[in-house]
Amino acid sequence: MKIGMIGLGRMGGNMAQRLRKGGHEVVGYDSSAHSPRDVDSLEDLVKALPSPRVVWVMVPAGEPTDSVIEALARLLNAADLVVDGGNTRYDDDARHAQYLDRRGIHFMDCGVSGGVWGAERGYAVMAGGSLEDFERIKTVLGTLKPSGPDGLVLAGGVGAGHYAKMVHNGIEYGMMQALGEGFATMAKSPCIDDPAAVMTSWKSGSVVASWLLDLLANAFAGDPTLADMPPVANESGEAKWMVESALELGVPTPVTAAALHMRQMSRGGADDILRAISTMRAQFGGHVTKA
Repeated sequence: MKIGMIGLGRMGGNMAQRLRKGGHEVVGYDSSAHSPRDVDSLEDLVKALPSPRVVWVMVPAGEPTDSVIEALARLLNAADLVVDGGNTRYDDDARHAQYLDRRGIHFMDCGVSGGVWGAERGYAVMAGGSLEDFERIKTVLGTLKPSGPDGLVLAGGVGAGHYAKMVHNGIEYGMMQALGEGFATMAKSPCIDDPAAVMTSWKSGSVVASWLLDLLANAFAGDPTLADMPPVANESGEAKWMVESALELGVPTPVTAAALHMRQMSRGGADDILRAISTMRAQFGGHVTKA
């Protein structure tokens, strides 16, 4: 296929690379003039694509995605297809689909997992939209996914792809939190001589073997104590959305919530809470808190 790719950052650029290696022709656009873009504007991108066009959007969620969708609504024609592959909140997808549908433009959302390794390993792709549109771009999706039978699913209608990716990222938060807690516990214990070696040994034969563990073992090879890594972790939004949705559905998600709170604390989100706690402890028990 010939497809447009808007956003050539770490994810979009690598996806374009994988598609080209798979035999597709990609016309890339990015707002940065220093990017490896093929055209200098959205107008030029649209002109370079045959009708009916397929345009894949890989820009940050929120206002950046909104503005691109609005611009494409003005530039594209009926029967063209827009695919949002970013980390858009799932309930924004219906709004985008309705906005484009007024002009006869089709819409799909795709949650994409694979990180910076995806160009080589392939991506897990979770699509949301109609079966007709899914079949229309199935060759592209098949190129993005890893080889083998798995890695691609039509999760449901519009919004389902991003909902699935939201849950995926919530699970990811919990898995990383558990691995981190295990490492920290062994690092503090006098029983364990080399926590990095112990966790690396789990790569084979263990029920907790995973790609995340493999990546942690890679890091241990260069820094067994992880002392060079700052104790700060950002949160990108999906776990928060998952906890909110789960609360509305009556589903308890204590692991995801705890992992989310730890990331917020690492960014200083709990500083005022801890100051208040230390103040109360000092007054009722004479406890002195030292930094």
